[in-house]
Amino acid sequence: MLTLVLDDIEMNNQVMVAALQPLAGCVPRTFTVPAEALAFARARPYEIGVVITDYAMPDMNGVEFIRAVRRIPELGNVPTVMITSYDQRSLRREALEAGATDFLAKPADPFEIRARVANLLALSAAHRAQREYAAHLACEVAEAVALVEEREREIISTLMRAAEHRDSDTGDHIARVSTYVGLIAEALGMPPDECRQLSLAATMHDVGKIAVPDAILLKPGALSAEERREMEQHAERGQRILGGSASPVMRLAAEIAVSHHERWDGTGYPYRLKGEAIPFSGRVAAVADVFDALTTERPYKQAWPLERARAHMSENAGTHFDPRIIKAFLSRWQQVTAFPNSGQHSRSAPSTA
Repeated sequence: MLTLVLDDIEMNNQVMVAALQPLAGCVPRTFTVPAEALAFARARPYEIGVVITDYAMPDMNGVEFIRAVRRIPELGNVPTVMITSYDQRSLRREALEAGATDFLAKPADPFEIRARVANLLALSAAHRAQREYAAHLACEVAEAVALVEEREREIISTLMRAAEHRDSDTGDHIARVSTYVGLIAEALGMPPDECRQLSLAATMHDVGKIAVPDAILLKPGALSAEERREMEQHAERGQRILGGSASPVMRLAAEIAVSHHERWDGTGYPYRLKGEAIPFSGRVAAVADVFDALTTERPYKQAWPLERARAHMSENAGTHFDPRIIKAFLSRWQQVTAFPNSGQHSRSAPSTA
């Protein structure tokens, strides 16, 4: 393990090297110019076990050098010794505040040098072992999380395949809604992990439709009042299908399933929630779901042109939709319109938007 030794007088460096040579596992590396010592430290931080610096040097004193060393992230905890002929309490306090670990007085006794540096090298080795163990644990945790996420994706994929058997275009609708949800989340400044989780959960927003009879789900044309009531039950059914899981993404999916047909003005379903009483995830999914419904061709209507759909979304901010989410959605308009086949989809199932 390297011991970085800095003193502007070469003879003092030679004395320090001579004192350290009998110490097993200690490889001194000497410098007389602080800037050169810092450049070496930045280039090879993981090899340095202890830093020893003089105090009185031109251009940069020992306290300033210690501060500079501490600003190197990998050397934030490396044991650092200041060696000086000054015995001022204020200087020691300043050095400690800068990050000094220990002090040596000039002229230093070789035995004392070896004893102190040996202890500090052991401390440095313990810090390194702790970092490596923490990194190992982090890798294990990451692998475990990845495995859980893969299992969640498998469950979601199974549910979505079941839904696709009911409606030939469900898979495409899911992909588009998930993409739009991800764009909205990014525009709102959500962290990448939360964007991915929200986008994944949104793929299950219509899973409750697997319990809707084919005669209603696949009916060409508008639904009767009774049929619409049956169709609207898919929101609560989706919540029941997805609810009860300990998985955060499944809980989020259940929340989206039951709330993505609520409206900002309180006229939606199933619970007529209003404003921010509607879960945030449901408000985001509502914008994505309705936009896709508008731009999707159905047996009883043509797909709306993109600009007409945009105008509708804007006009209904504050009534159907959360205005802040509409603003975020429209801020990603270029990406929305660049999505494959945007505005010219075809689908057979009736709309419940």
